[in-house]
Amino acid sequence: MTWFLLCVAALIGGYFIYGSFVERVFGINEKRQTPAYTKNDGVDYVPMSNKKVYLVQLLNIAGVGPIFGPILGALYGPSALLWIVFGCIFAGATHDYFSGMLSVRNGGASVPSITGRYLGNGAKHFMNIFALVLLLLVGVVFVSAPAGMLTNLINDQLATEGETLVSLGVMVAIIFAYYILATIVPVDKIIGRFYPLFGGLLIFMSVGLLAAIFWSDQHTVLNGFTAGDFLTNLNPNDMPIWPALFITIACGAVSGFHATQSPLMARCMENEKNGRFVFYGAMIGEGVIALIWCTIALTFFDGIEALQAAVGVGGPGNVVYTASFGLLGVFGGVIAFLGVVILPITSGDTAFRSSRLILAEYFNMEQKQIKNRLLIAAPLFIMGAILTQVDFAIIWRYFGFANQLTAVMMLWTASAYLLRHNKLHWITSVPAMFMTAVVATYILQDSTLGFGLPMNISTGIGVAAAGGVVILLIAKFKGIGEPDDQAEEEQQAAETA
Repeated sequence: MTWFLLCVAALIGGYFIYGSFVERVFGINEKRQTPAYTKNDGVDYVPMSNKKVYLVQLLNIAGVGPIFGPILGALYGPSALLWIVFGCIFAGATHDYFSGMLSVRNGGASVPSITGRYLGNGAKHFMNIFALVLLLLVGVVFVSAPAGMLTNLINDQLATEGETLVSLGVMVAIIFAYYILATIVPVDKIIGRFYPLFGGLLIFMSVGLLAAIFWSDQHTVLNGFTAGDFLTNLNPNDMPIWPALFITIACGAVSGFHATQSPLMARCMENEKNGRFVFYGAMIGEGVIALIWCTIALTFFDGIEALQAAVGVGGPGNVVYTASFGLLGVFGGVIAFLGVVILPITSGDTAFRSSRLILAEYFNMEQKQIKNRLLIAAPLFIMGAILTQVDFAIIWRYFGFANQLTAVMMLWTASAYLLRHNKLHWITSVPAMFMTAVVATYILQDSTLGFGLPMNISTGIGVAAAGGVVILLIAKFKGIGEPDDQAEEEQQAAETA
């Protein structure tokens, strides 16, 4: 229990100490009007209260990633907890803060436009394609996962033995129908109105499961693990921690998907001073969720071999189902399980919404008229429906790589911004270098998605690539200085006028 509490305390301390430092480096301007007011259109640009924006941001970014990823990461042992803590504080929350605040500073722009402004048009075109691919993969993952979990819940708890009340196909269709509605209606009608309530369910799920495992007579939190185990790879299949763990646990540590979601709330935030709470703070909240599920996975089952067996039976979804009902009984288990199911649903709909806004931005198509929203959204849902027919394991594998590569691009974008302003770029450059090495090593070494090169060669190329990028950025942007700050102020003034 002590190790878990220390990890949570580190995350909370990171928010107040390192989060404040990141905010000072960025340099907020409380008097500057946000896009929620300068571009208020009643659809996507709508001022919302600070607490509401935080809860929506948390639900937007917290899909199945901070649950499924940490469960799979737990197979490596308690070292997964260290990655969640340090990754969240120094990489993930910093990434989310800059993806949100740079959107605020650029009129609520989506991540491809932000990348294009600071890294050039080539990067913009790359990110337009890559962000759309990632969001489609996210949308599909966050249809398939909750549909399967809800189907199992209904048929296991409500149906008689041998009876099937609902099929997976029907549940997929129901969730898709909801996604279509949530994608095209104004942001404050469904997302802004109901997601704070869902946030309460999420908090109940997290606190309830945590209290249950703490007070359980049958389980002792992280029992049997020593301090040395935190630095040891305990994976029963001898899977290497480097770089696989840093791809497996994305949401909860650092996730590029968040860069596509932060602009949604950047369009609704009332003041720049709220940015640390909304963007950095929501990521810390997701880190706590990831810690809880990683701890449950390491505690509820009798050893990592038993956890692997549970994952083998029905994937991480089976771990969620077994732990929820095993710790909280039928009623509490249903509530907790529904809390888990809501996470991917509240991220899947905003994934499609983000896709619509990225395409609208690219084609310069205003979104106040519903016909324009439908014109863009319809092809996205057709492609998403087709992708649901692909094996879930394959989609998840591609999602993991695409997710972390998007994070790499956003972190380098933030570094370019800081360099142009003569600010401390290392707060984003260091995590950008680390994640560049991770992603490059993974794709070069992996024989399924990549090139199957030996680990030492893949790692050497990955490290060299990370160093090369930071040298190029410093050479290109260092010393450009403050005029760009004035240009941003003039740009916003022109937009307001």
